[in-house]
Amino acid sequence: MRTIAIIGAGPGLGLSLAKNFGEKGFKVAAISRNPEKLEIIVNELNKLNIEVRSYVADVTDFTALKQALRAAKKDFGSIDVLEFSPYAGWTTFTNVLETTPESVMEQVNSYLLPAVLSVNEVLPDMLNNGSGAILFTTGLSSMFPLPSVGNAGIVMSGIRNYATNLHNELKEKGIFVGHLSIGTFIQAGTAGDPDVIAEAWYNLYDEKNCFEETFPKGIDPTNLSN
Repeated sequence: MRTIAIIGAGPGLGLSLAKNFGEKGFKVAAISRNPEKLEIIVNELNKLNIEVRSYVADVTDFTALKQALRAAKKDFGSIDVLEFSPYAGWTTFTNVLETTPESVMEQVNSYLLPAVLSVNEVLPDMLNNGSGAILFTTGLSSMFPLPSVGNAGIVMSGIRNYATNLHNELKEKGIFVGHLSIGTFIQAGTAGDPDVIAEAWYNLYDEKNCFEETFPKGIDPTNLSN
């Protein structure tokens, strides 16, 4: 059985991804700074007889994040899929006119650098095995400039650049790198239902016929609200 590690796992999209991949035969390593949210995920997956273990780590604590990933590798033997989607919340975003070095660094430390660290932890084994997948989940500011999230857009577009370079370097080495840019609020029972997003993510991973997609597909940037 393969293992997926979900970084930033919560009771929304993280849980839906864990269920979706778990029901398709994956074991799940859930990593989050919030033990209460991890407990929800573990309880829900146990009901479905999906093997899961949880690891408490704040992604801004690089030592803790590294330890969590290494513990997951030790417990499961390998990490075959890494999904990266921590979310600090809207309160951390600043309008471009109010963006400061400090607000940008907050996004760098909570998203960009943890992403690089996480990839560094799993990539050597994937290269040795000639297989694996690295999945980056971002918001639309990674692809389209949105003034309302000026600081996040700087970092999200950097993540997209990093993911694109990884994809171009690894696509001939058996490792899939994917990017899903979400342009809707994530809420059950809406167009942004996390179960629907998780299925779209699995399809992108499973088919491996393109590097990135938006969710919903075909978003017109001219219709985006600032």
